[in-house]
Amino acid sequence: MGWARQHEKLQVDELPAVLLVFATCLIWFSSRRYFEARRQLRLRRTIEMKLADALAENQRLAQQYVDMQESERKALARDLHDELGQYLNVIKLDAVSIRDAARPDDALVKGAARAMIDTVDRVYAVVASLIRQLRPAGFDELGVAAALEHCLNDWRARLPGTAIEVSIDTDLGALDELRALTLFRLVQEAMNNVARHSNATRVDVRIVRRSDSKAREFIDASIADNGRGMDLDAPRLGLGLVGMRERAAACGGSLKLSSHVGAGLVVFASLPASNAATRP
Repeated sequence: MGWARQHEKLQVDELPAVLLVFATCLIWFSSRRYFEARRQLRLRRTIEMKLADALAENQRLAQQYVDMQESERKALARDLHDELGQYLNVIKLDAVSIRDAARPDDALVKGAARAMIDTVDRVYAVVASLIRQLRPAGFDELGVAAALEHCLNDWRARLPGTAIEVSIDTDLGALDELRALTLFRLVQEAMNNVARHSNATRVDVRIVRRSDSKAREFIDASIADNGRGMDLDAPRLGLGLVGMRERAAACGGSLKLSSHVGAGLVVFASLPASNAATRP
């Protein structure tokens, strides 16, 4: 106690020094936190820029892959039509000539010729179906809207028990080939899934154009059926749905599914109407 009393006079004198040290520590700590926060912010911005560049590059490569795939399909469809189709026609003409040239009492030759003609007709039907799958009928001449109508008419013939309604409330003529083909392939694959899995009695196809808050235009397509639906929480989706998502993402779009078991399935795709709509 005696020792403390001797130094009591120093308490008031030490207070400014203590406050100064305390303030200095606070300033040092705050500046350290500030510069660390700025460093983290710069690092985050750098990472975000690299991620954006990587996503843009990934989208560019996906577009290039889809373009290459469609180019190969177009070339293969052309070769099937021009080469294989012509050879089938020649074989059929030869078979017809053999049938007509055979003697009336030569039933064996006539029967063989008719069998050849029937076989060629079946092979040609298969080739024509392959050509339509590889390249939409009427796409290059009439555009994507006509190709969609033709595709859905084919499905009406294949699914007589399913009412297929279509509504296209926009002009699709201004779409570039990548987006037009992507839209067609999405509808085509969705209808393929309806035929294979849904057991639906009604399908509604709706295609509209919309604008977002930044005046960017999108083409929205929905394919809704009243079939058995599916479990979206299942660990694996079919390759068709995965391919649809990849196609939509390749041109900067998105694809969503809405379904419950026994309550049908809705496939909703949103595609940018132009490259400008893909920019943030």
